[in-house]
Amino acid sequence: MSRAKIDSHHYLWRYNARDYVWMSEAMSALRRDFLLPEFEEALHLSGIGGAVTVKARQTTEETRWLLDLAQTTPIILGVVGWVPLAHPRVRMNLEEFAQTPKLKGVRHVLHYEPDYDYMLQENFNRGVGLLKEYNLVYDLLIFERHLPQTFRFVDRHPNQVFVADHIAKPRIRSRLLSPWREWLQELAQRENVYCKISGMVTEADWDAWTAEDLAPYFDVVLSTFGPMRVMFGSDWPVLNLAASYPRWVGTVQRAFATLSEWEQSRIWGKTAIEAYSLRGR
Repeated sequence: MSRAKIDSHHYLWRYNARDYVWMSEAMSALRRDFLLPEFEEALHLSGIGGAVTVKARQTTEETRWLLDLAQTTPIILGVVGWVPLAHPRVRMNLEEFAQTPKLKGVRHVLHYEPDYDYMLQENFNRGVGLLKEYNLVYDLLIFERHLPQTFRFVDRHPNQVFVADHIAKPRIRSRLLSPWREWLQELAQRENVYCKISGMVTEADWDAWTAEDLAPYFDVVLSTFGPMRVMFGSDWPVLNLAASYPRWVGTVQRAFATLSEWEQSRIWGKTAIEAYSLRGR
């Protein structure tokens, strides 16, 4: 197994209907437990040696669970958890979780907030403004339509590292590049922002997507961020709705096959190591 290859985005969960209401009928295949042994098998089959685990629920309990789990395995190199960034006592949670070295980042599900400008609220930004003190990344979970607000949000925190999850969710199913392409190019001008090659197939036609459908989006991400700021992620097990783990790995390998060995090494691991300050690599 290659220890150099890292999956920068996956989930683990113990399923219950109350906490996973976002799983629609079309997502019934996700309505079960997805735990570490099954994920480790997927990594092994695809030659991936480590991963960054991202929270699936917005609870501090899940953040604690993932951090405890990370202590039991070398596979989990880091955790992107959740803390109530808009809460006046957010520092208390950051102080608690930052005691665990494998906490590497924080994420809020911005794209489900009814207020598109939620990320611009003062109390939320006060919380984000504390992350740099703890060497924590902020993962941006947004749709294409949130990119204009994201420019203003990121500009408020020029020394904070940001990672755009799922290439900011363009409308791949509709084969639309604009305005996502132009907006992503604008976001990429901010050198404190990285981008994850993840979540693409579930934005495409789950049953009929092809590598050709994804190619223009790969090209835009690479041309805007460059391999220095692009990292591989699977979005497993949500990935399973549209592709197997090996199929996604193979798709990404072929998309970047013409790059130099050094450029590929950035996408497959070194960018994630840098962005998340991963240890033991």
